[in-house]
Amino acid sequence: MKTSRGLSKELVLEISRQKKEPKWVLDLRLKGLELWDKLEMPSWAPKTTAKPGDKPEEWLDLENIDTYVKPQFEMADSWDKVPDDIRETFEKLGIPQAERDGLAGVGAQYDSETIYHRLKAEAEKQGVIYLPIEEALRSKKYAKLMREHFMRLVPPEDHKYAALHAAIWSGGSFIYVPKNTSVEIPLQSYYRLNAPGAGQFEHTLIILDEGANLHFIEGCSAPKYNIANLHAGSVELFVGKNAHLKFSTVESWSKNMFNLNTKRAIVEEGGLMEWVTGSFGSKVSMLYPMTILNGANAREEFTGISFAGKGQVLDTGAKVVLNAPNTSAVINAKSISKDGGNSITRTLIKITEKAEGAKAYSSCKSLIVDKESKADAIPILKVANKDSEAAHEASVGKISEEAVFYLKSRGISDEEARSMIVRGFVSEVSKELPVEYAMEMNELIKLEMEGLA
Repeated sequence: MKTSRGLSKELVLEISRQKKEPKWVLDLRLKGLELWDKLEMPSWAPKTTAKPGDKPEEWLDLENIDTYVKPQFEMADSWDKVPDDIRETFEKLGIPQAERDGLAGVGAQYDSETIYHRLKAEAEKQGVIYLPIEEALRSKKYAKLMREHFMRLVPPEDHKYAALHAAIWSGGSFIYVPKNTSVEIPLQSYYRLNAPGAGQFEHTLIILDEGANLHFIEGCSAPKYNIANLHAGSVELFVGKNAHLKFSTVESWSKNMFNLNTKRAIVEEGGLMEWVTGSFGSKVSMLYPMTILNGANAREEFTGISFAGKGQVLDTGAKVVLNAPNTSAVINAKSISKDGGNSITRTLIKITEKAEGAKAYSSCKSLIVDKESKADAIPILKVANKDSEAAHEASVGKISEEAVFYLKSRGISDEEARSMIVRGFVSEVSKELPVEYAMEMNELIKLEMEGLA
């Protein structure tokens, strides 16, 4: 079922009614709607006005985006209960196999709604909570926890697209890991936007109590249409004292997608936040996961790669705020440009007055595969105290023809030689992913290099 296009109070009220939300959640939606009408479009926003000759997929017509697309069935707790056509889509993506082989739980979203959600018994016995976020918001059992955390890191007033998300979000996952609990195998949520001209606005909320440990994997994909799609999800991560959260993302959007996701984490004393990201596909991506190190000795590590091909602008990177003594952060962001693609890598390190003894480093490295492509690296440091260390480096380079010649002299084709060099360039990301997802990323790189993605 599709609701009317665009954004209206009637639509917001109808989404809330269907989800049977408590009043405070509806109030957040209405606040988002109000702010959407008031806030100016941010300077970094993609093109929202067409020029003569523009194709439908080349600009974002917000008035004609289907903001809510609901499947015609209820959520299933057994894979066999998912309708055949949708199950086939996810089976091609490898979701059921991944669940059987190496995941503690899986959530799958199709367009605007979660269609499958399941947590394995072993993790459930540990007290781990893994629910569709709507279910968690309706539950009296988790009411206090949700009110304290939901839309607190990414509030509606953050920017215009955060307001849009607040008004019409749908789907997503809620995870809570109890004190001193380690989830030994990953949890995963997978988001599939299948409808043409639609938007997806899922909300992910993860809370790790003191001493907890979790690896969460997020996967995203969409088929290609000749009309723009929009992804404006939100991710809020709360990492408790001495807790460790690893958040891995492999995005393989179609090239008519505008990807404007907002991700933010806050880390308490002694905690560790790890980001591992692979950004592929999309017409335009603007994504900069942000970490706030709010407790002494908290740490952040970011490792990311983006691949911009023909007609793509991938504007990606990471932000970190060091806001407590002896905090530390390392950002390692890489990008690849091919066939006229445009990659922009931005990093921001902010060290506040409170962060005595803080240490931070960022590296932006871009690889240009041909003469038509572009790459920019924009590292920023903001340091507010003298008792800290901050450094950055940035480089843009091309594939070494000498290296290609050497590989070709060993009997390797020109195409495979260049692919090997690119895979070596991104190996730091691949090695941080479970084998299945590293293989998926390498396959995406292969397709991009062959011009088939």
